[in-house]
Amino acid sequence: MKTNILITGPPGCGKSTLIEKVINRIEEPVTGFFTREIKERDRRVGFSINTLDGREGILANKSIRSEYRVGKYGINIEDIDTIAVPSLIPKGKDEIVVIDEIGKMECFSDLFKKTLIQVLDSPNCVIGSIALRGDSFIQGIKNRDDVQVSNVTPETRDSLVEEILDSIKKGM
Repeated sequence: MKTNILITGPPGCGKSTLIEKVINRIEEPVTGFFTREIKERDRRVGFSINTLDGREGILANKSIRSEYRVGKYGINIEDIDTIAVPSLIPKGKDEIVVIDEIGKMECFSDLFKKTLIQVLDSPNCVIGSIALRGDSFIQGIKNRDDVQVSNVTPETRDSLVEEILDSIKKGM
C-alpha cells in the first residue's frame, strides 16, 4: 500500500495549489508546512516556511549569508530545523503530514532528511511535493516502494485532486 503521495513538476505548475486543494477537502487532522515566495516590489527575494499550525520562518533569502546556497539564495538551516522539521512529526497515527516541498534547499538540513525518512516510514499518510530533478537522496525518495509519484501539469492539476483524495481514502 502506497501511503506516501508525492507530486512533482516544473516550478510554477501548481504543486502547492494542488496540495492546498486536497487538504481543504479532507477531514483528518493535518500537520506540516508549505513554502511560499517572499516578494519585494514584485521581485522574488526568498522563500518562507509556513506551518499548518501558524508558525513562520525563512527558508532562503538573497540577504542570507550561508555556506548553503541555491543560486542567489542563502539557505536558513536554523529555521528548517526549528520550524519546518517539528511540523513534520505527527501527534497521532491518523494525522496526515503535509510537506511542501522536498527540494534542494530543504535537503541541506540533515535533520530534515532524517525526519523525512522517519515520517515516510511511519504509518501516517504523507502528501507532499518533491523536486522534479534532484540528487541521489531525492531520487531515492521517489523510488521507494511506499511512494506514489504523480506528475502535475496545468492540464492535470484539477483531476489530480480527486485522484489523491481517493489514494488517501484507500491508504487510511
